[in-house]
Amino acid sequence: MRIVEAVKAVEIQSDVDYSALPREELEAMAAAGREILEIHRILAKTEDNVVGELLRGNDTFYEWDHYPKGDVYDKETHAQYYYHAHPLDERFENEHGHFHTFLRPKGMPPGIRPAEVPGAEPPKDPNDALSHLIAIAMDKTGIPFRLFTVNRWVTGEVWYTAADVAALLDYFKIDHAQPSWPVNRWITALIRLFKPQIVELVQARDRTVGAWQGSHPEGDVYEDRDLELTSYLEISIEEQTRAVARALLDRG
Repeated sequence: MRIVEAVKAVEIQSDVDYSALPREELEAMAAAGREILEIHRILAKTEDNVVGELLRGNDTFYEWDHYPKGDVYDKETHAQYYYHAHPLDERFENEHGHFHTFLRPKGMPPGIRPAEVPGAEPPKDPNDALSHLIAIAMDKTGIPFRLFTVNRWVTGEVWYTAADVAALLDYFKIDHAQPSWPVNRWITALIRLFKPQIVELVQARDRTVGAWQGSHPEGDVYEDRDLELTSYLEISIEEQTRAVARALLDRG
């Protein structure tokens, strides 16, 4: 099932109560929003954006290929990401491509373990038991417009419960300069800024998977090619930063 055929069934409406978030979290989100907007401002001075920055030096953009080749992997934090695109008829409307973000076990806090999935075999290298965090859809101007989650088979990840994925978000950090310092800072900040929504999305992901398993009890839900997209949410950096700023202002 192509992503474009599935989206109507899994869109969520965020109900984040910003007033209920801890002040420390709001301040971290506000700082992340400022950093993202500053990166956009600086790149725009030379008519650049984060996608173009990451693809710099590639004369041709090939469908399915990972950019950069070999992914971006921080050997200290064990955070990882790549950018790619599906064929045109398998993309969201106006999508150029999307980022996939991950965290590997060596970067996870104590107590995080893969979910119990019938028939799942652990990888030979324990650090290959990576968790997908969130995917970030980018429009043709290099601006993020949608966050989404996917079924396990899509990325070849090891499955972790929504509660554990939520606990991993603060540990995602790309803290080096290659292949692009601005993009590394940007994607780290984006996950900080939208952390509450990402938590909602992975919770919705688990509900989608559970409902699918209930209606298809004879199959392996995590490998079912008819279930690809599991949740998605439209986003706006400007609206999110304004909502966070209002919540902080109300705190006084």
